[in-house]
Amino acid sequence: MGNAHQYFGDGLPYVNLSDLKGKLIAIEGTDGVGRSTHIDLLQEWLEVQGYGVITTGWTRSNLMSKTIEMAKQGNILDRWSFSLLYATDFADRLEHQIIPALRSGFIVLADRYIYTALARDAVRSGDRTWIRNVFGFAVVPDLVLYLRIDVDTLALRVIETKGMNYWESGMDLRLGGDLFDSFKKYQSSLIEEFDKMAEEFHFEVIDARKPPEEIQSSLRSKIQPILTNGGRPPDPAQESAPALQSLANEFPTSPLKP
Repeated sequence: MGNAHQYFGDGLPYVNLSDLKGKLIAIEGTDGVGRSTHIDLLQEWLEVQGYGVITTGWTRSNLMSKTIEMAKQGNILDRWSFSLLYATDFADRLEHQIIPALRSGFIVLADRYIYTALARDAVRSGDRTWIRNVFGFAVVPDLVLYLRIDVDTLALRVIETKGMNYWESGMDLRLGGDLFDSFKKYQSSLIEEFDKMAEEFHFEVIDARKPPEEIQSSLRSKIQPILTNGGRPPDPAQESAPALQSLANEFPTSPLKP
């Protein structure tokens, strides 16, 4: 999108985006695909080079995180209410974390962005226009990295690591007779939505079925070109074979975090 930040929709009339010197990088992908692990490694990689980095994640605002958790436990809200809770959480983080950090020249790594809300709401309602209007105040990222995986590989990975839960299986939609069947149907629908948005919004698609060190190398190679302001640009040589071996050494034998 170039150097000038812009809003996804109508935006916030009281916030000027012309003075945002930092970079906003969103890591997207469905549940259990390994976003958090890779964001931790990207943050370390960037900070070693002298970049200021902050991370932000879905439902992590001080204002709304506990409220959303309570609402999910009670399972008493309709999908519009949930979408508005998520939008409030995002708005709080945007105004108090993301925009101030960008204004100060930081790199912001977002563990999920508004595209997660768009995908989830589209699967639940089919009404893509309403949810896009709700999130029209969002700042368009400089880069969206989409960790793409097929549903069969994802299901096996989730079973082997943290297991399936009610919401990630879309059980509220009554898609299947059991958790596993519902998980595959729900996550397949989410992946389909992410694939559509990847084309529409020009995501950089990363094959999340590959070994973790190869995924991390691909992520770094996509980020490198946009790092033009502040700090020191990454050395292209680090994407070579020795760097891949070094990356492999960074990964523990334990499974990826979601």
